[in-house]
Amino acid sequence: MSAAPASSVSQAALDTPGEARPAGTFRAMAFLTLIFFMWGFITSLNDILIPHLKSVFDLNYAEIMLVQFTFFGAYFVTSLPSGWVVERLGYPMSILSGLVLAALGAVLFYPAAAVPSYPLFLMALFVLASGITLLQVAANPYVSLLGPPRGASSRLNLAQAVNSLGTTIGPFIGGLLILSIPVVALSTRRHWTHALNAAYTLRQTTLVQGPYLGLAILLLLLAFAVYFMHLPDWRNAGHRQVGGFWDDLIHHTRAYRHLLFGIVAIFVYVGAEVSIGSFMISYISLPRYGDIPVSQAAVFVSLYWMGAMVGRFIGSAVLRKIDAGRLLGGSAVVAAALVATTLISHGRVALWSVVVIGVFNAIMFPNIFTLGIAGLGDRTGQASSLLVMAIVGGAVIPLLQGFLADRIGVHLAYVLPLCCYLYIIFYGFSGSQRSGSPVSSKAPSHA
Repeated sequence: MSAAPASSVSQAALDTPGEARPAGTFRAMAFLTLIFFMWGFITSLNDILIPHLKSVFDLNYAEIMLVQFTFFGAYFVTSLPSGWVVERLGYPMSILSGLVLAALGAVLFYPAAAVPSYPLFLMALFVLASGITLLQVAANPYVSLLGPPRGASSRLNLAQAVNSLGTTIGPFIGGLLILSIPVVALSTRRHWTHALNAAYTLRQTTLVQGPYLGLAILLLLLAFAVYFMHLPDWRNAGHRQVGGFWDDLIHHTRAYRHLLFGIVAIFVYVGAEVSIGSFMISYISLPRYGDIPVSQAAVFVSLYWMGAMVGRFIGSAVLRKIDAGRLLGGSAVVAAALVATTLISHGRVALWSVVVIGVFNAIMFPNIFTLGIAGLGDRTGQASSLLVMAIVGGAVIPLLQGFLADRIGVHLAYVLPLCCYLYIIFYGFSGSQRSGSPVSSKAPSHA
């Protein structure tokens, strides 16, 4: 692919508020929103895979949370290599590579279902998530470049709103396609012959083949579109990677406090958001908290993610008038209150308290991300890799909540997301504040 050379882009157009963005940036932003939609759709399908594979392979909560551990663990393993790829290939080619790798992971679901094998499903998820990781490392800072710096958080909120549209639609479609055949209770299957159990397991696992092959085709079509669109690339326009980042991080910790606290904030935020969605179907299908059939409970997962979509569209506008840190802290206060409500209640109050959290999750990731990379100039790309690496919280927190759920129940296990939101309150009101730093003088900030 032949991307527009960095020299052809006016840096002043990127830095000066009120000036028109350079040619190609509007088209690039529109296309990126489609990319954000796709990875939101794919990520939310895990919430459907979890109850499906749990019943098919007869797994406990800790074992089934290996789905999220594998998927989000890929962020930890591949984020730094992804940063290296972005540095050398540039943003557009890195996005293309991420789409192809994600498509390969989606294709691997076919043999995993045909065997069928839970470890093979996990391997396919890891490859798929590695592609999504590369997309995240490239696309998040790329969005921050597509216009004046003061609008970076608003643009990222807008892109994340479209991402949330994907996470809203994903569980609904996934529920229709993957949860379409009723699950036979384990107590009944124990009386079946081995052959009958094997046939049932194969029938259930093959339900995922069609949806994931369809995803692979869509991802490859998007990759072809990236190749032929010639998206602008500002690899060398203020985001060139430079040496000494690790030395600076170690010896000038105070200068990077907003980044370091931000890494933890991303970790706990993604962990809380993923945990709530992952356990929602199991939670609201319990007699005391909803008593809803699993196939219908998927609708509430869609509503949870729909809340995030609506909240991000609102947040994109509100951020033009309210400081990002204060809005982040205030949203975390409400989210924490909602989790506390579900912990001390039952029935419809407990159910809707969990669902509505999605609205207040909405602005957290883009705000934490842009606050974390603020003022880092040439260090932005490397800092972005660290923040995306912290998405591994989506692997660790759900797994810990799974261990809790096996011991104290799904309901009380929601105390873990509550602790996560308490930290985000700290980050929004205090931890995101920047100190005087030599970092900000090295290059103009694009975040």
